[in-house]
Amino acid sequence: MNRATISFSRATVMSAIVGVGLTVWGAAVGPGNIVAMAQGQSNFMGGNPSRMPSDKISTLRLKFPKGSRSNWHSHSWGQLLMAEEGHGLTQERGGRVRVIGPAQPWFTKAGVEHWHGAAVDEDLVQLTIYEGDVKWLEPVQDAEYRATPQK
Repeated sequence: MNRATISFSRATVMSAIVGVGLTVWGAAVGPGNIVAMAQGQSNFMGGNPSRMPSDKISTLRLKFPKGSRSNWHSHSWGQLLMAEEGHGLTQERGGRVRVIGPAQPWFTKAGVEHWHGAAVDEDLVQLTIYEGDVKWLEPVQDAEYRATPQK
């Protein structure tokens, strides 16, 4: 596999994710926002966003050992993935196998059959966010998994 992409450390990726999360959380419910609101200030223009229920959203951090992958599957509301460590492979049904590395989030639309997992020779730590149901299908065959990856 060609890994001529920019590589970010796990700490860099996690710092970015945590930073965004804290910013959003802090703006919505953090003490700074409460103080700002009490003083008649806002961190937003044109109105303040309101927190939406998220009890139906699943967030997972999965470690795929090298050579492992999911079965073919689809999601009723789509799926957002990001490699935190290592490189992964993914494929939409009928498409090419793609290599995904750190700081390269990818989204699979609702109802699209796909699979994802670790590279043949490298473990993958993957962050996963999705809502709704997962429809699990047949296993990914070795020939499909080992097809030439495309960036």
